Amino acid sequence: MHSLFRVAGWFAAFALWSSPALATSTGVAGQSGKDKATCVTCHKGGAACTVEFEGPTTLEPGATGQYSFVIRGGAAKTGGLDIAVNDAEASLETGSSGMKKIGAELTHSAPQPFEADELRFDFSLVAPAADVTLTLFGAGNSSNADLLSDGDRAAATKMTVTVGKGSPVEAPEGEEDGGGGCGAAGSAPVWGLMMVRLASLRRRQR
Repeated sequence: MHSLFRVAGWFAAFALWSSPALATSTGVAGQSGKDKATCVTCHKGGAACTVEFEGPTTLEPGATGQYSFVIRGGAAKTGGLDIAVNDAEASLETGSSGMKKIGAELTHSAPQPFEADELRFDFSLVAPAADVTLTLFGAGNSSNADLLSDGDRAAATKMTVTVGKGSPVEAPEGEEDGGGGCGAAGSAPVWGLMMVRLASLRRRQR
């Protein structure tokens, strides 16, 4: 009987120890770097990997752009990711298999296999209808496929996307006049000269 309790205790301890890795094997949000946290928090024991976004850096308002998030190097057996955008009016949509959406973010639905030392996730970005400058945040993990955090390594990156003319630039104080103010100020000396000339003519007539 005691041995049965002992086995159950070991099983429970193992389940608690391994649960963080098992939980994130099907994807987790909030680790893209948008809110500072990334996958690096847990996955940092293996060889270094690199991550990058590929896709257009400019979009028209309301347009849809096609992008890829690429993980290279590291343990390079399987990998996952988390992607977010910093504008609530923009939308991220899955493109390749093995991805899913959690809230407004994109993540993996299960660990995905590398091919030739590279893992590529395709997705799309639907731009807002107004001019704005967006930032894509992404973090990716290159793992050794044992479903534990040891021996893995994650990295994070970001990409700026200009929609239309981008975010409006605020004019410095005192420079908000559209030109009328400068014209009015410039005409003041002219009116002054005209008044002086008129006074001179009146004196001559006397």
